[in-house]
Amino acid sequence: MTALRPERDSSPYGGEAAYGGADAFEGAEAFGSGGQGWQPGGYAGDWSGTTPGTTYEEPVPAPAPRLPDDETVALRIPDAPGLAERAARARKPGVAVLVSRVIGEVFITTGVLMLLFVTYQLWWSNVRAHQQAGSEAHHLQEDWASGKRKAGAFAPGQGFAILHIPKLDVVAPIAEGTNKTKVLDRGMVGHYGEGATKTAMPDAKTGNFGLAGHRNTHGEPFRYINRLKPGDAIVVETQDAYYVYRMASILPVTSPSNTSVLNAIPKGSGFTTAGRYITLTTCTPEFTSKYRMIVWGKMVEERPRSKGKPDALVE
Repeated sequence: MTALRPERDSSPYGGEAAYGGADAFEGAEAFGSGGQGWQPGGYAGDWSGTTPGTTYEEPVPAPAPRLPDDETVALRIPDAPGLAERAARARKPGVAVLVSRVIGEVFITTGVLMLLFVTYQLWWSNVRAHQQAGSEAHHLQEDWASGKRKAGAFAPGQGFAILHIPKLDVVAPIAEGTNKTKVLDRGMVGHYGEGATKTAMPDAKTGNFGLAGHRNTHGEPFRYINRLKPGDAIVVETQDAYYVYRMASILPVTSPSNTSVLNAIPKGSGFTTAGRYITLTTCTPEFTSKYRMIVWGKMVEERPRSKGKPDALVE
């Protein structure tokens, strides 16, 4: 640090008083005779080792070296031996910290994977199923127009009709069987046509046409069938005709093993005599498969395709 310094003219060794002023000395005689001694402006004379007439200036001290800022502060305690090493070790994370970091990373990764799975289930599976169902319905209509398909028995997974529920804006292909992978997950509606749950076709004179469909994900064609009211139209379009049903009743909750809802005269429907019925089945509550919801309808019109669409599809 640099200390305070007085001005040169106030120093006892500076100014005219120091360099031969009249007020400082009365003459050169103060130093002897012969002109040797003090002269105005400096020393002059035969001084040993000097040259006569040489002028001597006051020496200017060299500036003090500037210390780094961190060296100019108050008193400091020297670093103790090993202190830096101990500080470095203290900065290293312990085992508990490392374990907590690993667990945190696992949780984050698991959360991301779960989010991706939910996105797939709730969004992408619907997008994909709608694409597949739309393609199947388009091919069906093309085949009908070209005469490639004929009414009769159908192989499992084969599409043969189109379901329309105007109130719900549902248009979905109907395929034979209720296989999850080959039918339901592709956005189609499946016909109970095999084994103990086999039901009639729409063109049968009497019987129950039973269908199953997803309520959530994979196109979810039956998501809102609980909103149907008595009298709402349900239309089945085939190669030869349109079959128009009117919604009659609903069973909000029943066991998945209650196959009596598919009987020719379905139990719980309110029907008491043989007729031409349709049964829609789906899971409930939403996003579960614990129970089943059942909707029944009764056929009110069979209209040949040659006569055009029924009023239910025109309105």
